[in-house]
Amino acid sequence: MPDHVILLHGLWMRGFALSMLHRRLIEADFRVHRFDYLSVAATQQRILDRLQARMVELADQAEAVHLVGHSLGGLLALRACLDVDGLPPGRIVCLGSPLKGSAAARAFAGWGRGGEVLLGHNRELLEQGFERWDGPREVGMIAGCMPLGLGSMLGHLEGKHDGTVAVEETRLAGLADHCLVEANHTGLLFSQEVAQQVTRFLHDGRFAAAP
Repeated sequence: MPDHVILLHGLWMRGFALSMLHRRLIEADFRVHRFDYLSVAATQQRILDRLQARMVELADQAEAVHLVGHSLGGLLALRACLDVDGLPPGRIVCLGSPLKGSAAARAFAGWGRGGEVLLGHNRELLEQGFERWDGPREVGMIAGCMPLGLGSMLGHLEGKHDGTVAVEETRLAGLADHCLVEANHTGLLFSQEVAQQVTRFLHDGRFAAAP
């Protein structure tokens, strides 16, 4: 019985942005589902309740229900699985998620009310992230290092980054593994290498070593 994978998009996106990754994971013999949500308008609790309910719904159909989240989607995946009983087993892969908090999000918030509105109900999670990961699931992070994107234009990113999220913002204590790919923030969703690394981590709890 193949494992199930739930894909979560990021801020200002919808589920169709995950189409390429969805197809590649199906080709890797996973049962794949796109979790669509209103990243700005919906409350965080509403999103988490729906996601957890979907995980429980799929639990009878497979031994594991994995989560793969891009950007904000990765933050929500961790939040959904932190100190929650009754969820099926599985792993989490984050794609360019600012798990330690986003400098770009803090810059947007600094614009005043307009910037805060753009971040929606997940503003605090985006700005602050987590101190470390102590949840029950193994978590892997795939970070991009091609510096092309809106965040770089804001001038608040230091060191290597994917144009929106700094690599250092993705290095949360408690992760099972971390790897870098040559892609910008949005490009993580379209990279074949990313899909291969996601597959490897969901199977083994580790990424393939860099060539």
